[in-house]
Amino acid sequence: MQITSDVFGTYQGQDVKRYTLTNESGNYISVMTLGATWTSFVADGRPLLVHFDTLAEYVNTPFYLCKAVGRVAGRIGGAEANINGKPVTLDANENGNTLHGGPHGFSFLNWDADQQNLGLAASVTFTRHISEAEDHFPGDLDAKITYTFDEENNVTVSFEASSTADTLFNPTNHAYFNLTEGQFDLSHQTLQINGNDRLVLDEQSKLPTGELTSVAKTGYDFRTANTVTEALAKIETENGHPEIDDAFKVTPSNATPIAVLGDTESQRRVGIYSDRNALVVFTANVDEDDGPFNALATEAQTLPDAIHHDGFGDTVLPAGNLQRYSIRYQYYED
Repeated sequence: MQITSDVFGTYQGQDVKRYTLTNESGNYISVMTLGATWTSFVADGRPLLVHFDTLAEYVNTPFYLCKAVGRVAGRIGGAEANINGKPVTLDANENGNTLHGGPHGFSFLNWDADQQNLGLAASVTFTRHISEAEDHFPGDLDAKITYTFDEENNVTVSFEASSTADTLFNPTNHAYFNLTEGQFDLSHQTLQINGNDRLVLDEQSKLPTGELTSVAKTGYDFRTANTVTEALAKIETENGHPEIDDAFKVTPSNATPIAVLGDTESQRRVGIYSDRNALVVFTANVDEDDGPFNALATEAQTLPDAIHHDGFGDTVLPAGNLQRYSIRYQYYED
């Protein structure tokens, strides 16, 4: 394994460092300190992640492109929560809700970094002390995000945190994929999800109602691999809107992928493994032009807005406890 680094740019007077981890096959990933962002995943000379070429584009995009998001991924309804009996008011940054950790979440921070070559793997660990005065969540948080790349083309993203007060913790990486050469659209991008249900969302707020609905016989049925554009066409017929911005319930597993991405024009695949019970999928045109969707976000996390719904999962991080989560992405060819 080889690790190199460079300065990708400056942000608010600070250098933004980028690290590239390359294995013996010549495949590599890159990550940068701003937003603890995963900027590249290249295999066999072709990119798997949708990416930007300049720091300014990462700063200005509304899509959280491949950034770490937290303390809590997704929406917290009404920007409020009751944490172990204590009512808490959070910063709202989308229609009265707290989205992806609010306006001062993980994605907006320039993280400290440390690199390590482990022989058959290499890693970069981003660390940050985040005071409650900085992001307005309860408790000072010591957070750690580690990206590890190995000779088997596994990318493991690990999240770790402890807090001085009871708080919320449900982070993810907002990874956007397009495995097709050129990454122009999603017509050859396939998706398979190992889950039978998705959350019912309020159409206006996109917040969960608390109900689950079967994906069977709908455009959201990815239990077998389906191209994203075919699914979008069916969803538009069913619902009148040609987009996916939905949370699927999955079974956590380190042995069986919760989802598999593929490309009908090649044998390239990416399996996603997670220790939490949800995969949020979002279609986007990250170029923000009139073109078709060209990026598919896959956000592995606990079901969104879990603090407001019994049975969705526990996202409370008690004071003094250490919580760890991980997501693994495995590139392979059939």
